Formats: sequence, structure tokens, C-alpha cells
Amino acid sequence: MGIAMINPTLITRLPAVRGRYEAGYLLSRIAWFKVGGPADVLFSPADAADLAQFLTHVPRDVTVSVIGVASNLLVRDGGMAGVVVKLGREFNGIRVEGTDVIVRAGALDPVVARAAAEAGIAGLEFLIGIPGTIGGALRMNAGAYGREMKDVVVEAEAVDLEGRIHRLTLADLGFTYRHSAIPDGWIFTSARLRGVPGVAAEVTARMDEIRRKREDSQPVRSRTGGSTFTNPDGPNGMPRAWELVDRAGCRGLVLGGARVSPMHTNFLENTGDATAADIEELGETVRRRVFEMSGVTLEWEIQRVGRKAGEGV
Repeated sequence: MGIAMINPTLITRLPAVRGRYEAGYLLSRIAWFKVGGPADVLFSPADAADLAQFLTHVPRDVTVSVIGVASNLLVRDGGMAGVVVKLGREFNGIRVEGTDVIVRAGALDPVVARAAAEAGIAGLEFLIGIPGTIGGALRMNAGAYGREMKDVVVEAEAVDLEGRIHRLTLADLGFTYRHSAIPDGWIFTSARLRGVPGVAAEVTARMDEIRRKREDSQPVRSRTGGSTFTNPDGPNGMPRAWELVDRAGCRGLVLGGARVSPMHTNFLENTGDATAADIEELGETVRRRVFEMSGVTLEWEIQRVGRKAGEGV
């Protein structure tokens, strides 16, 4: 899709860094949905200090965004204006201290779960069922199978848009259901997670069970963006998002190249030739049908970012 960048000369205005800039990087290359236009500039910092240096000196009129592995992200077809920060392998480090696991924000959640298991640390098994990075998990208080990040985080570190580094306690993070209180734009760089003593073989067995349950109930081999909608607030017994979608008759619903998963109705799939617009419109169609059927307004859990095709070009 030949979509022009909004600001093709932006890269010439950016500060010198030790990391790497790439102009016009097509984000569909890394997004799990395999859709989305280009970033005007993609920045891969060398380390946290390089990231802080960049944020200190980037021109204030330049939009800065961050993505991890784009597992819970829908990048619109017009791409993303400004600079998109992607934490690369330099942010994948994992270190164990007793029952604490110190992780950099680019580490994949399942990799962290396996590292904890190998060290005989229990309590982090749920991470095996969360596709994405620790940075993304911190941003949205990710959870699965009865546990959330709020149950294991001791502290985290983030860099604000002025380049200042903040050490954040659990209270500072302000975790609620699928949300943190940290300002938009702050970029997580690391975290300390705490488990409890366990037996490596037993922890691994629990992770294997979680993985099997996930594979049996979710379209893990499809092009998806994870859970589409958050479960609505309400009293015990309130239907979950997938139940509401199912009751509204949306299982298997197709729009263009996008489909509501027949396997799990809280997942949208790219069946092969979907655009981001197809996926977003399908999601909005589902929300409308659920509201008409139940009076419940489903909220997006997937983050929708960027501009629609033709916007600002």
C-alpha cells in the first residue's frame, strides 16, 4: 500500500543517538495483525540512557509514541506520525535475585515466565499466556488465568517525555483493571517482579497447562491482536465480553478481510487480506450490535493508533 509519510524530512531534525533511525518503516512488518501503514521514523534506542537523551533533545513539536511487539495494537492504514520508539534486543535482559525477577521492558512475557520457572520461582506462570512485552504488560496491567501484573510488580522504571527517569512503586503505578495511572507517553524501561519459592518442575507443569488451555480456546495461530474488548464492569454473573458478542450473533461475522473468530468471539482475525479499516469497522459493528442487544457498551482493549488512510497526506 503506497502510503506517503506526513513528514518525510523529519529524520533530519532528530538528535544524534547511538541507536538507529529508520524512515518510513512499515509497521505491518511487526504488528501481529499484519496490517498498518508506516511510521514516519522508527527509533530503536541503544539503551535507557540513549532513550533518555533522545527524549531530552527531540523537538517538542514532534509526536513520540512507543510500541513493543504490537501484539495488542491495531495500527491504522495511514501509519503513525512522528517518531515511533521500539525497544529492541538491548531491552530484553532478565536477571534473577532470590524470588525477584528483574526484567527490561522489551523482554517477552512468556520468556520471563520460563526464566522464573527455571529459577524455581512460582507466581509468574500467568505470563506464559500473555503475548507481548513486559513494557506493554505494565502499561495495561495485563493479566490472565486469575493473576495480573499488580500481583507481582514491586517497582518499575520509566522515562517521561522530557527524558527524566522515574522509579515507580506499585502504588505509583495505580493499577486498575487493564489500566495503569502512568501518563500517556511515558516509556517503561524495566521492572522488578516478585514471585514465591517453587519447584521448577511443578511451575513448568502449571505453565504447560496454561499454554494448552490457551491453545485449545484461543486462535493463537491466526493473525489477531489478542482480546479485543475488556470485560464490562458489573455485578457477579455479568456476562463477559465474549458472551455478549456471541449472544449478539457475531460469531464468525465477516467484514472485508476481517472476521470475528469462530473459536473465541473476543478475538478479531485478519483472514489474509484485511486492512486495518476492515478490522476497526468490524469491531465497531460488533460494539453496536452488542449495545443494541444488551445495552452494554463494550470498550476496546486493543489499542488503535495512527491515522486512517489519506488523513493528513
